[in-house]
Amino acid sequence: MTTTNQKKAIVLGAGGFIGGHLVKRLKEEGYWVRGVDIKNNEYHNYADEFILGDLTDPNVVQLAISENIDEVYQLAADMGGALYIFTGQNDANVMHNSALINLNVVHECVKKKVKKVFYSSSACAYPEYNQMDTNNPKCSEKDAYPAEPDSEYGWEKIFSERLYLAHNRNYKLDVRIARFHNIFGPYGTYKGGKEKAPAAMCRKAIETPDGGELEVWGDGLQTRSFLYIDECIEAVLRLMRQDSFIGPVNIGSEKMVTINQLAQIIIKLSGKNITIKNLEREEFKEKYGFKCPTGVRGRNSDNTLYREKMGWEPSQPLKEGIEKTFNWISKIINNNQ
Repeated sequence: MTTTNQKKAIVLGAGGFIGGHLVKRLKEEGYWVRGVDIKNNEYHNYADEFILGDLTDPNVVQLAISENIDEVYQLAADMGGALYIFTGQNDANVMHNSALINLNVVHECVKKKVKKVFYSSSACAYPEYNQMDTNNPKCSEKDAYPAEPDSEYGWEKIFSERLYLAHNRNYKLDVRIARFHNIFGPYGTYKGGKEKAPAAMCRKAIETPDGGELEVWGDGLQTRSFLYIDECIEAVLRLMRQDSFIGPVNIGSEKMVTINQLAQIIIKLSGKNITIKNLEREEFKEKYGFKCPTGVRGRNSDNTLYREKMGWEPSQPLKEGIEKTFNWISKIINNNQ
């Protein structure tokens, strides 16, 4: 039951990593929250109500999004880590399922007169040709066009951004759009093929014996920035709680590291004598039978626009977030042995 002045929010994709953390934060702030996803969240169970259903089904979306809702957070997508997105083996499902979810959601939000909608896009929307230099990737918001993402996942994100912006223009749907850059932290996927690089490397380091090797895909010189989950949620809520700017805007860290440097941070946390084993393209294909899913050579969040519009930016050192993630994964693995 909601109280008279209690804000009501719906988190689509609440069974996932970011969605679970968002539900928790909203509940801490006094919201009534409905979570919706095709799967339950195995770590966070804070929602007042949870609808288990497939958002590609318009009937599920019709049930999920009701009248008099203050905020809808659309985080649901068919996605995963590099092994899921960049091998090309899941492209049809990624595009079909995610696009269908957004088509259903934006239609229902207009129909039910939802007051404000957040859509989570991705840094994968940026053109591959701007991300070939490991030291100087171009990822300011205006650089998304001419579009040429490096994956079908990125193409779907470009389409869906424009879908929400079109409904803002034509139907006055109050939207906010942000492009996430490698969000990580505890209480998320760390095994099974859909995990992101920080969680995967933490798991590998924990499972690797002293004196062993930690496998890194590619030469490890590709660069990325990583943002801890708490700062991501803070950035999302700040974007939602102002009325002068709708985006798209980057949400990420500007502290760029190579993948080998990320591995070295994690190896140091393990306290083991582990060496990095870089699997180059041919060696990777020989071992796994498909191309090495390393993505673009360089990617880093440009936070200029967010600083200008919000007057805030993330500040937590990468090592602090990695340590929290490592300790969480280590506890789970050690308890299961």
